[in-house]
Amino acid sequence: MISVDNVTVSFGGEELFGDITLLINPKDRIGLVGKNGAGKTTLLKVIMGTQPVTEGAVTKSTDTTIGYLPQQMKVADTTTLYAETALAFEELNKLEAEIERLTTEISERTDYQSAEYEALLHKLNDANDHYTILGGGNREEDIEKTLLGLGFKRSDFERPTSQFSGGWRMRIELAKLLLRKPSVIMLDEPTNHLDIESIQWLEGYLRDYAGAVVVISHDRAFLDNVTNRTVELLLGKLYDYKVPYSKYVVLRKERREQQIAAYNNQQRMIEKSEEFIERFRYKPTKSNQVQSRIKQLEKIERIEIDEEDLSALNIKFPPAPHCGQIVAEVKEAGKSFGDHKVFSGAELTIERGQKIALVGRNGEGKTTFARMLIGELEPTEGTVKRGVNVSVGYYAQNQDDLMNGDFTVYDTLDKVAVGDIRTRLRDILGAFLFRGEDIDKKVKVLSGGERARLAMARMILSPNNLLVLDEPTNHMDMRSKDLLKEALKKYDGTLVLISHDREFLDGIAEKVIEFRDGGVKEYLGDIWYFLEKRKLESLKEIEIRKEEVTEQKPKSSQGRQDYAQKKETERQIRKTRNAIEAVEKRIETLETEIAEWDAKLSDPSAHGIDLSDESVFANYNKLKSDLAYEEHEWEKLNYELELLND
Repeated sequence: MISVDNVTVSFGGEELFGDITLLINPKDRIGLVGKNGAGKTTLLKVIMGTQPVTEGAVTKSTDTTIGYLPQQMKVADTTTLYAETALAFEELNKLEAEIERLTTEISERTDYQSAEYEALLHKLNDANDHYTILGGGNREEDIEKTLLGLGFKRSDFERPTSQFSGGWRMRIELAKLLLRKPSVIMLDEPTNHLDIESIQWLEGYLRDYAGAVVVISHDRAFLDNVTNRTVELLLGKLYDYKVPYSKYVVLRKERREQQIAAYNNQQRMIEKSEEFIERFRYKPTKSNQVQSRIKQLEKIERIEIDEEDLSALNIKFPPAPHCGQIVAEVKEAGKSFGDHKVFSGAELTIERGQKIALVGRNGEGKTTFARMLIGELEPTEGTVKRGVNVSVGYYAQNQDDLMNGDFTVYDTLDKVAVGDIRTRLRDILGAFLFRGEDIDKKVKVLSGGERARLAMARMILSPNNLLVLDEPTNHMDMRSKDLLKEALKKYDGTLVLISHDREFLDGIAEKVIEFRDGGVKEYLGDIWYFLEKRKLESLKEIEIRKEEVTEQKPKSSQGRQDYAQKKETERQIRKTRNAIEAVEKRIETLETEIAEWDAKLSDPSAHGIDLSDESVFANYNKLKSDLAYEEHEWEKLNYELELLND
């Protein structure tokens, strides 16, 4: 579908990556990983065609379409949420117009036997097929499902897009991309803008997607739940593993260990051979053996060990100063902005040494509560009181925006450092990977990951016994995130952490506070306990609603309604089974036709096929596309049948 062939990209004479090759197949689920700055985003742009290559080429089949969601982008703010999302169906609108035009032209013609008339019929058939593949008849339903899945509410549908924050606007662009249903979806850090529930919805959507998916992410759980192939960019080279991320980590370690063992064995053999040659080089009786060893060394294929990037953050939080047992006490607290109530009824006590996660959908009040906790905002109801001798370190979600872009990296720390620690600023910056000339860079030219590291370095300059961190891992690569996680686990103070990264929270948070539908609820367990309880509670809520509806129905009519419902369900089951059988027959026919084409294309001359004829591959690719659509329909119908049988 897409082939990256021996591509090299250089900037200013320096090679970012060189001679890399990658094949993206239909239905691939690829996780693209590597350190910040390794070239992941650049590779996506190369595939898109927006980044020129220094050497090599990227080729795409003619019917391949690509949808790309970058980390940052400008989005429209001149219409409503629903109207903006509906723009995703621009291609469908054109198809509808084309179908209408062709239908009108066909109805007005009378030359039924002519080649032109037949050509029009073929065009109309192709247009209708394409319209069906793109889901033309289900637009409103698809828009609603996608927007609700990404965390929007029905009451948001007619809101102007200008009222949404940057993160929500990115969700609008993600919704439009998903609804376009391109052959290949490419996402650059999509989870940065999503809460846990929306991430889980997106995981399910991408797993079932009919096309290919390529995603850059530093969220391990997301990668494991979506991808089945991991492509790593490391020091300018590309490594391809046909497994999800967690298995890739294991395989990569095993491969390196095997390489090292094989390399060491070979080096010992080479040393012994060289020693033998030097020892007996001038002895006539050993000349044949010496020559044999020399030839053996010349022919040997030297084993190379993959280079490893060992640069890493060295984060260690200063010991927490002593404070009282009660770090913060929250009683019936709530916050409103004008007529908009964010949340109310928050009731909790934060004790010394606790590590707490704040979770919930975006806009439910997590950041607002964090700002109340540090004293930046006052509650509009109830109280939030900090304990005795509590000193706060706060990492804001927009921390990098709060830094002066005209300051250098060094100046950013120098402006806030006090006392003896000012003599160690270069060492601290070095620990956060700012070395040499890096410390003289202006903040405004730093990448997102570099700004996140600088903000974290600034925060740990002073010892605090309460850390409040709002999405600290956004823009951090895997290794940096791992090291931050280990540092937080060892931190001996109190931690309140906002994050949507389940794997990052695992092992840190011992209590979860959920903000949902204007309320605040406490879960006395880790993040996996919370997710399991939340799932069970959602099912319980459904059962409660069912019971309420049943109780409200008059008993005299209940039996008749149950019988009618049973008959309707049976009718739907029969209808769905018939549809599945019809799809299975179409799949069988398509698979047979594709197999015949595979045989022909493997030996084109024997079957009189001209490979320069574009229609050959157009017909072949259409069969593949039709098969993918029918397989998707089969999966959807079987899922519907499961629901009907439950």
